[in-house]
Amino acid sequence: MPTTMLTAHFTLEEFTASQTAARMGLSNQPTGQQFDNVKRTAETMEQVRTMLGDRPILISSGYRSPEVNRAVGGASSSAHMSGLAVDFTCPGFGDPLAICEHLQPHMAELRIDQLIHEFGSWVHLGLSAGDPRMMALTIDGSGTRTGFA
Repeated sequence: MPTTMLTAHFTLEEFTASQTAARMGLSNQPTGQQFDNVKRTAETMEQVRTMLGDRPILISSGYRSPEVNRAVGGASSSAHMSGLAVDFTCPGFGDPLAICEHLQPHMAELRIDQLIHEFGSWVHLGLSAGDPRMMALTIDGSGTRTGFA
């Protein structure tokens, strides 16, 4: 299968990879506006990569079709379904908390709607179709709270 480059460092395949979709035989391909949003998210991630010292970024979840989002227990209003969210790590830079703290001062420049330190294991970066809320959050076993912990 050919690789579809969205940007210099990110492919459509890494933004749509889903073990759940493969296991359950679900489609996870964005179309129309969703595809345009995935491309925009990839372009933002190019900026993030530069800010993190041009180190490789590992995407654990990008676009999710509504069926895939339901199957993985995603929020019913998840930006992943519109192609405007990505979960990632950058081991060469540091842990997810260090990434969040480094990116927080750049939220306006990057037009980040939500930057979330999730379960101490990954960073969720969400964009929006409108004006970004620039929310910095932590989600873990204790719930959701403002700021990073």
